[in-house]
Amino acid sequence: MLKLYGGAFSRAAIVQWYLEELEVPYEFVMLDMKAGEHLQPAYLAINPFGKVPAIVDGDVRLWESGAILAYLADKYEKAELSLEERAQLSQWILFANATLGPGIFVEANRDREMPRLMTTLNQILEQQSYLLGQQFSAADVAVGSLLSYIPIMLKLDLSGYPAVVGYVKRLAERPAFQKSIGSRRGG
Repeated sequence: MLKLYGGAFSRAAIVQWYLEELEVPYEFVMLDMKAGEHLQPAYLAINPFGKVPAIVDGDVRLWESGAILAYLADKYEKAELSLEERAQLSQWILFANATLGPGIFVEANRDREMPRLMTTLNQILEQQSYLLGQQFSAADVAVGSLLSYIPIMLKLDLSGYPAVVGYVKRLAERPAFQKSIGSRRGG
């Protein structure tokens, strides 16, 4: 059975959300980060950097939430994606981790990046329900998870971006979201 390693309030909830969406059986291994379980040799054999999340799926050991999401999409997604669709999926996952996250969650970048990023996302989501069109995907997990944390962790008002707010609301209503990220943020 696939094992997902994470800590309390970690990015493991993002991977957990997608596993729930895919209905893939998994074991969640909660590491006590304060006690340093992520720095013990057994876990360092999975992720030598000692960060979470990580998964073990048979002989496959992966870390970095974006790489894990892409792997899970390739292995477990019921709809086969074309090369072009897989590239777009990767583009959104990389955008979440390399552009959106640092642009919003790094305070020094926020004033400059947030209006540009959120305006463009709002325009895209005015035209389509999900990032790859009308079908939910791992791209929505990657980007949507970060967007859902903005009002909670940063207390930022997103009301100027109504399509983004509607998108986050749609995602938060998904049962798999409620079992993962929703349960950790209190709703």
